[in-house]
Amino acid sequence: MFLKNCWYVAAWSDEVTDSLFARTLLDTPILLYRDSAGQVVALDDRCCHRTAPLSLGRREGDCVRCMYHGMKFDPSGRCVEIPMQETIPPQTRVRAYPVVERSRWIWIWMGDPERADPALLPDHHWLDDPAWRSLSGYMLHQANYLQVADNLCDFSHFSFVHPETVGGSVAYAKSQPRIERLDNGVRITRGLDNDEPAPFVKKLRPEWKAVDRWNNYEFLVPGVLLMDSGSVPVGRGGAGGSREGALQFRGCQAITPETARTTHYFFAQPHNFGIEDAEVTRKIHQVLIDAFEEDRHIISGQTRMLAFDPDFRMVPLGVDAALSHFRWVMNKRIREEAEA
Repeated sequence: MFLKNCWYVAAWSDEVTDSLFARTLLDTPILLYRDSAGQVVALDDRCCHRTAPLSLGRREGDCVRCMYHGMKFDPSGRCVEIPMQETIPPQTRVRAYPVVERSRWIWIWMGDPERADPALLPDHHWLDDPAWRSLSGYMLHQANYLQVADNLCDFSHFSFVHPETVGGSVAYAKSQPRIERLDNGVRITRGLDNDEPAPFVKKLRPEWKAVDRWNNYEFLVPGVLLMDSGSVPVGRGGAGGSREGALQFRGCQAITPETARTTHYFFAQPHNFGIEDAEVTRKIHQVLIDAFEEDRHIISGQTRMLAFDPDFRMVPLGVDAALSHFRWVMNKRIREEAEA
């Protein structure tokens, strides 16, 4: 069961054009396209007549025509033409979804449209802030979205899953994060002074032999990670001290269920140094891709093992506090939504 009354990332802005674009979200086929004014339209991707995919249809102005029996729907989902008859029954419509486009992400509300308040969107302005640079990233996980969420709630795996990318010393895994439980997620603060630089930091700053590093982030319902992270030459205090000369990042990541077994993963790593050099941005983005492929490899292995015994009882550890709280919040919200 999925939480419906919340905003999910449906796509990057540059994925949706005036062409018909299909994407499954929360086990629901969705059609996305831009109207003549450039506004994003989101409709059920199935004709109400015989469920043919509207994404196999064609654009006619701001409308889309089903290419099975020719019914035409406007951006609100209302049928405006049936070639075989003059009368259009009022029930001949497809569902339209509220969408908001902000800072390179297209958000969709899959629940009650009356509750779709844009004020509920989290701040992710770093994605299009002129003082920061990043590239758009996407991958599809062959795993349930909560497994991906678990991975993002606990960075102690960095030292073991990502030893050659964003990880580093075992000391980082041993460092204890501060966990704050939020009504809509969890806040995690983790810092380590006088540590070995992460492998990708060594490549960016080979002269740095030791650093103070930090990863401070919020992981919010339904699966949005907003992170302040970075490294600075040792002795400046990291997140709690001077950031002069630091390598700073504002990670923006979002997970959206495709189905109960697959998950969309949107990511970017805005940085505020070397922004005039496109190669710096490309290298940072490639490190991110490499690291998330490492995550996908281990999560896929976990999924294969769970398939043998879906009811397997995992042994909890202290590092599971953040992911346990996030799952508790999600389950509570889903339960309340179902009861309502």
